[in-house]
Amino acid sequence: MIRGAVLALTLAFGLFHHERACAAQAGLSLSQLVTIGLQANPQVRAARARWYAASHNIRQNYAPADPVFTFLNEDSPNNPFFVKPTLQSFQVTQALQFPGKGYLQAQSASRTAEIARLIYEAAVRDVRAQVEAGYYQLLLDSALIGVAQENVVNLRQVLNVAQVAYAANRVTQTDFVNAEFALAAAQQTQRQLEVARSNDRTALNALLYRRPDEPLQVAGALELSGIKTGLDQLIELAQSSRQEILEAALTERNSQTALILAKLEYAPDYTLGYTFDHYLLASAGPAPTFLQDHTISIGLNVPIFFWLRQREDNARASYDLEAAREDLNSVINQTGAQVTTLYRQAQFAYATARLYRDTLIPLARQAFAVALVSYTNGKIDFVTLINTFRQHSDARVAYLQSVNQALAQRIALEQAVGRPLPQK
Repeated sequence: MIRGAVLALTLAFGLFHHERACAAQAGLSLSQLVTIGLQANPQVRAARARWYAASHNIRQNYAPADPVFTFLNEDSPNNPFFVKPTLQSFQVTQALQFPGKGYLQAQSASRTAEIARLIYEAAVRDVRAQVEAGYYQLLLDSALIGVAQENVVNLRQVLNVAQVAYAANRVTQTDFVNAEFALAAAQQTQRQLEVARSNDRTALNALLYRRPDEPLQVAGALELSGIKTGLDQLIELAQSSRQEILEAALTERNSQTALILAKLEYAPDYTLGYTFDHYLLASAGPAPTFLQDHTISIGLNVPIFFWLRQREDNARASYDLEAAREDLNSVINQTGAQVTTLYRQAQFAYATARLYRDTLIPLARQAFAVALVSYTNGKIDFVTLINTFRQHSDARVAYLQSVNQALAQRIALEQAVGRPLPQK
């Protein structure tokens, strides 16, 4: 029975590693890359640690200051450390704020911790956007390499046609040389794109907190998708979701609390004290048989310099509150403008990509095929042939760039909104 269990565990362990190896060979999906990035990226981890630190700065505001204990050896005839003193006094004092101040300070600290949490969420949002943008850039350069490889194949065909035409004395040697030049340039472009793809992997590895040259395989392809949510709905969603707006709103509330605390500076803070005196010399006590006494004291601050301190603190807090309100209005206004601009750019990129995919690329492909036959039959010159080839190549490149631009604008729009766009 034990042998069967061991065998089952061995098979399960081997199957698990086989699945992991297959997944690594197939490549990481976008969701897997985002998960790795959010777990390993130092920027996210640092923001999370600051949030946790701020959350532990709340409860101590409810506690008063530490009490102060004082011991006195008084009226020693010579040395108070070694010679018997006349009086020993024990005193405890406790400083207390005016009631309500600690609660307001704790509320302000709680909102500060909430701001730290929003900063952490903004870091998560930004790192997710960077990983997504890096992923789509890697897919774009990979797709462009495919276009470059197809261009090399097409130019080899052009070179062969030009060579046959030159051998038959139907064209000059110039056509053959220009075809060789175009092929060499296309091969160099392919090598350049391969370097760009390697750099894309390095940038993505940096976001995932991996070695720059660590192998990285991704799965997926560029897919064109539009934004189905209306502009007004996106603006409303951004006003309720974007972390910077929520941070500004909390900062405004903290400024309101700071103004209340500044006004409470006119209210006195307290100091309570208790003193116990023990007279070791009977003649020094209040009476020969009364050698101990107890004293209770209370002190409070008096704001007699209010025109220099409290009044200025109130004025400063009022201006801070005004600045916080204007900052909130500014963030809301700028977010609306940013969402509007990104929405227009994303819609334009989507429409451009559809135009190339559905109309321009098929026409360019057809034109190049016709031009290749026409050049073989001597009906067009080499310049017309190469122009139709470039038109076909440029159309495919423009389509891929438009798709990537649409995806990039969508990612930027999600950053501006503060959350992923609704899927309908």
